[in-house]
Amino acid sequence: MDDSRKIIMENYLHPKNKDNPHEGYTKMNTRNESCIDNIDLFIKWDNDRIADITFEGEACAVSISSTSIMIKNLIGKTKEEALNYIKEFHKMTNGEPFDKEVLKEAVVYEEISKQGNRKVCALLPLKGMEKAILETLK
Repeated sequence: MDDSRKIIMENYLHPKNKDNPHEGYTKMNTRNESCIDNIDLFIKWDNDRIADITFEGEACAVSISSTSIMIKNLIGKTKEEALNYIKEFHKMTNGEPFDKEVLKEAVVYEEISKQGNRKVCALLPLKGMEKAILETLK
């Protein structure tokens, strides 16, 4: 098993912040209409910074692992830093040049641009996070 697959499977089998308490958190649902993927993100804000993110739901290995990795990368970040992470992730999944330093462990999805159906799965939590951030900026 290559390193990318190991990281994806580790984050799927032992995801970060799954099914934790949600009191005082903003809820954002994100789902894939064409499959079972349905994730609720719970975000705790500290002014302009992401203090914590938890999640619950049912989804495939790619969606769960992408959620776990996203959470690890975004806790403690400002909203602008989080939006930059999401922008770089989109670039990567579109096969464009991207900043590996920003994405850190998420670079395991670099080849996902070649698999359109899996790309949707990897982007699912980021769509929810982006929507949650943009709603707070209104």
